Amino acid sequence: MLKQCKYTLQSFEINNNQLMKVFKFGGASVKDAKAIKNVGSILRNYSNEELLVVVSAMGTTTNSLERIVDLAVEKKNFNNELADITAYHRNALKYLELNATAAQKLIDEVIHTITIEAVKTGEYDQVYDQVVSQGEILASIILNFYLKTNGFSVEWVDARKFIFTHPPFREGKVNWKKTEAAVQPLKNILTNKMIITQGFIGATDDGMTTTLGREGSDFSAAIFAACLSAESVTIWKDVPGVMSADPKRLPDAIVFEELPYQEAAEMTYYGASVIHPKTIKPLANAKIPLLVKNFDDLSLPGTRIHDCKIDHLPPLIVFKENQCLISCKVTDYTFVNEQQIGLIFQALMNHDIRINVMQNSAISFSICVDFRDSKIMKLVNSLSKNFEVYYNTGLTLITIKNYDATTFSEYRNRAGVILEQSSRSTLQVLVKN
Repeated sequence: MLKQCKYTLQSFEINNNQLMKVFKFGGASVKDAKAIKNVGSILRNYSNEELLVVVSAMGTTTNSLERIVDLAVEKKNFNNELADITAYHRNALKYLELNATAAQKLIDEVIHTITIEAVKTGEYDQVYDQVVSQGEILASIILNFYLKTNGFSVEWVDARKFIFTHPPFREGKVNWKKTEAAVQPLKNILTNKMIITQGFIGATDDGMTTTLGREGSDFSAAIFAACLSAESVTIWKDVPGVMSADPKRLPDAIVFEELPYQEAAEMTYYGASVIHPKTIKPLANAKIPLLVKNFDDLSLPGTRIHDCKIDHLPPLIVFKENQCLISCKVTDYTFVNEQQIGLIFQALMNHDIRINVMQNSAISFSICVDFRDSKIMKLVNSLSKNFEVYYNTGLTLITIKNYDATTFSEYRNRAGVILEQSSRSTLQVLVKN
């Protein structure tokens, strides 16, 4: 049974008495017509408040759009995948009993955009952003039509007109100054209408669509909240709150009632998937609390992430799959020095790859990174110019933050451990699946 975890804490939160809130609904919360109706029921409770709603793509639409990109890049036919996406969203319109003509026209326009953008010439990541971003557009269109049909005063806005980014594609870096200026007119709309917009997406200065990183809709909510000085951000999930582990892996996982910003930020850094890693910083800087709530049971308190201090937290266990261990060995039997480490870090910067764990011995330097085939092979080829390079894929990185004696012993002695690293509060082990 899931338990709520309570601790003695000292709160430093500033009550700014602002009314405007930001809600974010992920793919599971808008996966079909029934789920969208549930979103409407939740929003009905807040119809008298200033509210900006950020929406992810429906269900597994993002995965389907990624397959279209892969097929298009390989010059293969993607008609079946496109037909499935079309039928999926048309069925949602049907079961929501929406105005078929008006809504269907917009859906068809988005499907046409996917067809055109998928076959354009360009770098993979650029094509990816133009295509995969359309999932959020589809979801927000359907939710907007449903709410209007059911008496809500809403306005649909395109996030790409408000969130501006610098390259690279797939990991757009927010242009905060331009974004903050662009977002301000939304305050006038919020005085009498609920705003429906998209997560995950932005645009460059020249109008190219960018994405903020996989599962980046949380970050979008934080961007809007920070720029609009929101009272709070609420992320609606299919879990009861932020938990000490994935309950599918560890059934005894507990729910945190409250967490400090720093603890939450570290959790996301290590791979906790309940919140996107970039979400915490803008909210912490603006002292905006982040609430994680369950969309199936509004009576559950969820988790409040804010400016507070907690003396003792139980172990937090994070499993991060699809990891790659790359080992760079010097070729002339000299020791690894700062110059050689500098070459490795420069290669990582050039390929926009972040290290999850690093470790060195006298003659080798090892790094654990997320495995993305195209990027990793380019990195390996680059490193091979100066080092003897070995790599292993299909690994899982397990991080135990705030470990105790029991968890420390249990996880470092697991079968298949090929790398181990510990500090005063954190143990990390990389294991073969």
